[in-house]
Amino acid sequence: MISLTDLKMNFGNKSLFENSSITFDPGKCYGIVGANGTGKSTLLRLISGDEIPVSGKISVPTKINIGVLRQNHFQFENITVIDVVLTGKPELFDAIREKDKILQSVNFDNETGIRLGQLEEKIAEEDGYVAEPFAAEILSGLGIDSQYHTGPMSRLSGGYKLRVLLAQLLFQQPDVLLLDEPTNHLDIISIRWLENYLSSQFQGTLFVISHDRNFLNAVASHIVDIDYEELRLYNGNYEQFLESKLLAEAQKLKEFETFERKTAEMQAFIDRFRAKATKARQAQSRVKQLDKMEIPEIKRSSRISPSFYFEQSRHSGRTVLTVNNLCKSFAEKNVLKNISFEIQRGEKVCIIGPNGIGKSTLLKILLDKISADEGNFDWGYETKISYFAQDHHEQLDGKINSFDWLYSFAPHESIGIIRSILGRVLISGDEALKQVSTLSGGESARLLFARIMLERNNVLILDEPTNHMDLEGVEALGDALKKFEGTVVFVSHYRHFVENVADHILEITPNGIRNFFGNYNEYLEKFREDHLERNISISSKKSHSKKIDVQQKKLSFKERKNIKHEISKLNKQTTRFEILVEETEKKISEIESKFGKENFFQSATREEVKKLQNEKERLNQKLSGYLKQWETLLHNLENAKEQLEQ
Repeated sequence: MISLTDLKMNFGNKSLFENSSITFDPGKCYGIVGANGTGKSTLLRLISGDEIPVSGKISVPTKINIGVLRQNHFQFENITVIDVVLTGKPELFDAIREKDKILQSVNFDNETGIRLGQLEEKIAEEDGYVAEPFAAEILSGLGIDSQYHTGPMSRLSGGYKLRVLLAQLLFQQPDVLLLDEPTNHLDIISIRWLENYLSSQFQGTLFVISHDRNFLNAVASHIVDIDYEELRLYNGNYEQFLESKLLAEAQKLKEFETFERKTAEMQAFIDRFRAKATKARQAQSRVKQLDKMEIPEIKRSSRISPSFYFEQSRHSGRTVLTVNNLCKSFAEKNVLKNISFEIQRGEKVCIIGPNGIGKSTLLKILLDKISADEGNFDWGYETKISYFAQDHHEQLDGKINSFDWLYSFAPHESIGIIRSILGRVLISGDEALKQVSTLSGGESARLLFARIMLERNNVLILDEPTNHMDLEGVEALGDALKKFEGTVVFVSHYRHFVENVADHILEITPNGIRNFFGNYNEYLEKFREDHLERNISISSKKSHSKKIDVQQKKLSFKERKNIKHEISKLNKQTTRFEILVEETEKKISEIESKFGKENFFQSATREEVKKLQNEKERLNQKLSGYLKQWETLLHNLENAKEQLEQ
C-alpha cells in the first residue's frame, strides 16, 4: 500500500498540488490525468523516489519493487535484444550468464559443480527456464519481429529501442509499475496487446499517464485527477471519471449560485429596512447572518485548452492531389502497391490500414522526403503544404528558444503577432524563452502547430498529430481541424480523434487502396474492418475475414431463431430501462426546480431541505444503476444483431 499525506509540490514558483492525501491499494490501476504542466510526471517521480516533495509524506513499503521506464537504451547498443529484456531481472540474467560460462568451461571440478547447483536453484526460483520464451512473447506483442530478437540493439530505430526497454520493464514484473505515455511509440496492434497484458496478466499496482482515452478506459480502475492544485481520486475508468467530475462541478456551481442569490436577498432586505425602526432588529439580524456566511471556494481549473485556429492565405485548386499507381519496396518487402486516389479541396482525409502497411511511408513520398519505385503524384494548383512530423525532432532542433524559432518562419511579422500565436498554444511569458530542446512532448507538439497556424497554408499533412498532447489539446485540435476550410491529410491510431475529424477514409491494403467517402463510423458500417480497434494486423487480416466466413456458414436455422428471440427480449428490456431513466431524470429535475425557486431555502424547514437532498441523492444512485444496466443491455443487443447479420 502506497499513501500520500498532506503532499505539497511546486515547480519553481508554481504550485502543482498541495494538501493532498490519497491511499493507493495494491493490484489496482491508477490513470493519472491533468493538463500539461500540472505535475503528472512529477507525481510518478515522487512515487519512485526520484524527487522529494516540498512538504508532506510519501509512504512506500520498504521491500517493494518499483519499475520505471528509463530511456537509457544507449548503454545496450551492443547487446542482443532478447538479452536486454532479460536484464530486467539482473540476478536471473547474471545467474544464466554464469551458468552458460561454467558449462562452456573445460575445467569442471567439485567446487564448480556445487556452484552450478546453486545457480540452477536460483534460476528455478526466478522462473528462469521459461524466461526467454516469456521475453520473446513480450517483444512480439510490442511489435518487434522475432528476426530482431537475437540481433544487437543497435539494429533498431529509436522508437523500437524504447519498445525493447518497455519489454524489459514488463519482464521485470515489478510490484509497482510506473508508465508515462507508454502508447506514444506504439502502433495500434501493440497498444491493444499492452492493454490486454496490463488488464489481464499484470498482477501489481499500475500508475499510468496517457492522452489516449480509449487506453485509459481499457486499463484504469481508478483515475487520479490533478486539477485545482490538488490530487483527487475517482473510481472507474476515464469516461466514468468525466461523468463524476462534471456532476461535482455542476453541484459546486449550483451551490455558489444559491449562495449568491441568498446573499443578494439578505443584502436587499438590509438596505431596505435598516433605517426603519420597526424592522431595524430584523435587519441587524440579517447583517450578522451575512457576516457569518462562508463564501464557497471556487478554484480555477488548471485545465486550459489551447486555442488552435487554422486559416489559409488563399484557396487551392479544386483537385488538391492526384496519385497514380505508386509502388514502394524496402529490400524484398513490398510496402505500397498500386496506390491511386484523388483528394478534393476541403476534405479531411484519414489514411488507415493494418500495422506495417506503409501509411507514414506514403506521406513521406508525397512530401518528396523519399522517392517511389513506380508511379507518380501531382499536387494541384496553388497547393501550399504544412507538415507535422511524428518525430518532433525532425522539425525542432538546435539551441534556440521557442519565440526565436517561431519568429524565424515569419520575420516580417510583428513581435505581438508571434507572442499572440504562442499564447494561443499555451506558451506564454518566460516559457516562450525556453530552448526548444528542453520542451516537453506536449509543448513541442503545440509549438509545431503554432508554426502551422503562422504559415496559413491550405494543405495540412499530419503524421500522428495527437502523440504527446493531453486530452484537452486533442479535443481542441480536432475541433480546429473540422473548422479549417482547407484540406487535411493525416495518419492517426486514435479512434476518437479520427471519428471526430475525418470525412474521407483511405484504407491502404496489400493490393492497393480502398477509397471511401464518408466518416469512420460510416466506413465501419459498410466494410466492418476496424483498423482502429487495435486487433487486426497484415498477417491476420486474411485469416480474420476467413474466420468470419466460416462463422456465417455455421449459423443454423435453430441458432438464428434463438438469436431473434434474444433480440426481441433485449429490445423489451432496453425500452423498459429507457423509461426508468426518463422517469428518474424527471424526478431529479423536479427537486432541482424546487431548489432553484426564489425564497425556497427561506420558506422551507431544515427537515424539508434535508429530505429533498437525501431523495435527490437516492434518485441519482438509482439513475446511475439504471444507466449501467441500459448500457449493458444495449451492448448485448448490438452484439446479437451483428451476430444475426453474419
